[in-house]
Amino acid sequence: MKKPLLQVDQLSIQFQTRQGLVQAVQNMSFQLQKGETLAIVGESGSGKTVTALSLMQLLETQSATVAGNALFNSPKLGEVDLFSLPEKQMQKIRGNDISIVFQDPMSSLNPVISCGKQVMEVLQIHLTISKEEAYQRTLRLLEMVQLPQPEKIYRSFPHQLSGGQKQRVMIAMAMACEPSILIADEPTTALDVTVQAAILDLLNELRLKNGTSVLFISHDLGVVAQMADRILVMFQGQIVEQGTTLDIFTQPQHPYTKALLACRPTLKTQVSVLPTIADFLSAKADKQVVAREETFSPEPSFAVDKAAPITAESHNPQPEKEPEQPLLQVEDVHVGFSVSSGFLLKQKERITAVNGVSFEVFPGETMAIVGESGCGKTTLGRALVRLIEPSSGKILFNGKDWSNLPKEELRKSRKDFQMIFQDPFASLNPHMKIGEAIMEPMQAHQVLKSSRERRQRALELLETVGLLPEHFNRYPHEFSGGQQQRICIARALALEPTCIICDEVVSSLDVSVQAQVLNLLNRLKREFHLTILFITHDLAVAKFMADRLLVMDKGQIVEQGPAPQIFSNPQHAYTKTLLQAVPTGELADILAAQEKRKAYKASIDE
Repeated sequence: MKKPLLQVDQLSIQFQTRQGLVQAVQNMSFQLQKGETLAIVGESGSGKTVTALSLMQLLETQSATVAGNALFNSPKLGEVDLFSLPEKQMQKIRGNDISIVFQDPMSSLNPVISCGKQVMEVLQIHLTISKEEAYQRTLRLLEMVQLPQPEKIYRSFPHQLSGGQKQRVMIAMAMACEPSILIADEPTTALDVTVQAAILDLLNELRLKNGTSVLFISHDLGVVAQMADRILVMFQGQIVEQGTTLDIFTQPQHPYTKALLACRPTLKTQVSVLPTIADFLSAKADKQVVAREETFSPEPSFAVDKAAPITAESHNPQPEKEPEQPLLQVEDVHVGFSVSSGFLLKQKERITAVNGVSFEVFPGETMAIVGESGCGKTTLGRALVRLIEPSSGKILFNGKDWSNLPKEELRKSRKDFQMIFQDPFASLNPHMKIGEAIMEPMQAHQVLKSSRERRQRALELLETVGLLPEHFNRYPHEFSGGQQQRICIARALALEPTCIICDEVVSSLDVSVQAQVLNLLNRLKREFHLTILFITHDLAVAKFMADRLLVMDKGQIVEQGPAPQIFSNPQHAYTKTLLQAVPTGELADILAAQEKRKAYKASIDE
């Protein structure tokens, strides 16, 4: 076997915190070969990102202690140990020999420097070239990552670009000096499926074209199946399983690996309750796992929610007879915004975000609204509860015309129509304990007679969403993302609404946490007889949740109908494109991805 490009031996990482010493990574060893894509998968807190940052000496030196070796065969410096290099030498490697693409491009890019100058800065730091040559090379890099109008992108600031465009700028910056290793840390999290597919194709193309080795960090096994040659599975700071992509997907050995494969809903998922990590890590559950040979996604043969078991018939039940009166009627709704542009922002431009949308939602059903970023789905959701004022159209909720409700009556009516937002931390007051946050809407709407009764109700809601009574007096920052989302769900339920809008509530959660939240929403739907509008860009999640589906593109509904019908027989070209872009992780797709990489590599070699 060839000498590896990177050899990591017995990597251990500790952090000194106020609560004491925390072991983030323990005795981790792996190799990365030249031209290979090695994926590190696992949930938040498993040690994936910490491992990547340690290789570039980007951990906080005052709190982090790194032990072990990381031998890197640098084409420019020879063999070096990345953990023991002085800072000056490490600066020559960062961005030059080893580059990184971070998960959130907006927080990684400087908001007050144009995108082009940020890419050009990397070239000027590491290469001895003129300013003009650096400029021309920057334009070629922006063109290489398939950004339209490179000159315009060069002058644009990060806030003027979409999420996918910002991620492409980050990739251009990372590939500027043709590094030997590219670390991609969750580069497609929260991106639309079509944008995600384009980014993955781009990374594959650049890797094969430049002979770059890729360390691909992700919790999404569907994405990993398209990208990786080999996979390392991390759990609680340790490698629990490793092997080729084909072996991991077809013959997973460790219960945690089986759980990761089973937790994620796919377009072929048939279960009524998604399993969670805890189900697989118990010895009893592990014995009861049934593996599906066709899709390699193990499904449990037991009911996960034992308090309220769900059968195939009880999941997303369709009413035997459709009610005569829909709970929500939306008729020809338009939403527009005035955007300032030009010199001193004097020019006004009218942008239509929602363009003539009409649909109905019946009591007790889940309507999924799907589409890519910018299609208008979140704007539509906010307009329905009048957090954004519609330009025209009619919204009838529970027999009332919300379009013309006076402010005071609207405020009272919102008790029945609640919304859960995408970012749970931004939705909670950081200075308010979560118990107070749950009680606040009850007090505002005079639900229950006394603070004591409201407190008791808040404690009951915490238990309902799977949290503990002692969490009542804690602050939002003391909880994980999944727990924060549970708090927001409890807060929405406090007013006993009849309808809840869930806006991308699981888009940035780990697959197991996502499974818990989706199971919770389905259970609460039954217990509280809720009607749910579920906004998402993840079609697999939409398929698991929805009775009916509404597909949006460019502010308009392009297709709507029963979810099974649309998923099995989509009519509109846009719906077909969305479905084709969803990574499945199935055997046929893994083999196709491998053949595609081989064919592209052969064409380059010729």
